[in-house]
Amino acid sequence: MLYELRSEPDLNQPVLVVALEGWIDAGLGAGTAVATLLQQLDTSVVAAFDADELLDHRARRPVMRIENGMNMGLTWPETELRHGQDAAGRDVLMLVGPEPDMRWHAFTSAVTGLAEQLGVRLVVGLGAFPAPSPHTRPVRLASTATDAELAVRVGFVPGALEVPAGIQGALEQAFGSKGIPAIGLWARVPHYVAAMPYPAASAALLQGLADLAGLSLDWSELDSAAALTTNRIDTLIANSAEHTEMVAQLETQQDAAEGTFDLGNLPSGDEIAAELERFLRGER
Repeated sequence: MLYELRSEPDLNQPVLVVALEGWIDAGLGAGTAVATLLQQLDTSVVAAFDADELLDHRARRPVMRIENGMNMGLTWPETELRHGQDAAGRDVLMLVGPEPDMRWHAFTSAVTGLAEQLGVRLVVGLGAFPAPSPHTRPVRLASTATDAELAVRVGFVPGALEVPAGIQGALEQAFGSKGIPAIGLWARVPHYVAAMPYPAASAALLQGLADLAGLSLDWSELDSAAALTTNRIDTLIANSAEHTEMVAQLETQQDAAEGTFDLGNLPSGDEIAAELERFLRGER
């Protein structure tokens, strides 16, 4: 057995939220959204997956606590299925922890089997990727889905793309084969702030999850943090004519329509991200 069942809660058509660490998460969009959910929902463990079967501990090492030279124990990384309820009492399952390094087929089979057993009605994955978007506009979501109607409800990147997949993509396919609707919500994070926390992306993901799954969630603290972050970025951008021009071009592109955009003549995201980090360190 790839997991240990810790509890069997009485669930009523739960939504399953998938947010595993280890794949693309620009601006810590999904990570911060998950941390906010875990705090709000007061979750308990339903199933714990066997880390020795799924994880390479040389890549994901346990944390050792040392006190006055004494080894006080290790905290091992764990992938868990947790249960909580939103403010209206609706059941929410959350698949959290590190993305498996091995046995993806067995893992997806185990997760989909659990979902069927627990009566999951909808699966929503969370993620964030760097995009040519300005920080002065609301964060837009893009979707990957097993159902065209779901994808249209959220929006998507048009055209055909081939990209390396995370376990979330494998789970979407597995759920689709079982007849369980599955969709990934992806926040588009401005490429020049992708290396720093960007709470606006997390707020957009929670709002998208709430709208799509009919959940009662609170992202007001993330909105407040996003306003502070925007003010800090504005201050930095205003000190550089080059950066101001870049943001203006991004605004023009986004306001006009979707399309191809050439970033070749603009400052790189790494350059601006490094300058932002220096700015924020100086401010603190």
